[in-house]
Amino acid sequence: MLKSMTGFGKASGNFQSKKITVEIRSLNSKSMDLNTRIPSQYKEIDGEIRKKLSAGLGRGKVDISINVEAIGDSIPISINRELAKTYYNELKSLNDELGETTQDYLSLILKMPEVYSQSKEDLSDEEKALVIQVVEEAVENINDFRRKEGEDLEREFTERLEEIRAFLLEVPKYENERIEIIRERMEKGLEDIQSGTYDDNRLEQEMIFYIEKLDVAEEKMRLSNHLDYFIETMKTEQAGKKLGFIGQEIGREINTLGSKSNHAEMQKLVIGMKDNLEKIKEQVLNTL
Repeated sequence: MLKSMTGFGKASGNFQSKKITVEIRSLNSKSMDLNTRIPSQYKEIDGEIRKKLSAGLGRGKVDISINVEAIGDSIPISINRELAKTYYNELKSLNDELGETTQDYLSLILKMPEVYSQSKEDLSDEEKALVIQVVEEAVENINDFRRKEGEDLEREFTERLEEIRAFLLEVPKYENERIEIIRERMEKGLEDIQSGTYDDNRLEQEMIFYIEKLDVAEEKMRLSNHLDYFIETMKTEQAGKKLGFIGQEIGREINTLGSKSNHAEMQKLVIGMKDNLEKIKEQVLNTL
């Protein structure tokens, strides 16, 4: 089952008079690119949180934020006055520089990071366990999101691959016509040469050479096999990188087929294959 690397997951839990909320967002990336925004009191479990994310999400550009809200009056909270004054001076200076009208600085300052502070308490094992549990729930939720996106990717890949296969099945009906066109072209060219100045056997040898040079039987067979292998690989876990490699092989066979076509209608079929393959490659970049 395919998964997308794009996703969002959220989970929350309560500990005493705190509500702990975890949000995870992810985008496509070649490797695990992890950015954490967590409260200072949870820094000691940052490493464990990162391990959970790496193990649960595989790869992607992942942002996690953990927010803590007070849901009671038992947590003593104070305002960091020095920081609030710094924010005030900076905002007022910027306001004067831009020539804006006076703003309600206080309401803005109270929304700034680290303005509120609370008395530092030792992080208990129970709270650590709850935070990790909430992180795991958020990971599961984002994976559910990724799986749903993966189902859409699988449907699109299948449709595109079948379109490529349909174009491939159209190729044989132009192959004999292509050879006849080459034969007629060569014979017409020879008509301008004085009779008896060329060897009929040599003509046949040249025809055999061109037929072998333009034969696309192997390309058709390999391309068909690659299409089958792509579909088979979609059923495996974390197949994105492998699908990218298979897509490259599909592209090579299509390009070789195009270079050997020497026929307008066959070239149109090749262009149709390339168009579908490009759309597949775009989506493979977002596949885990």
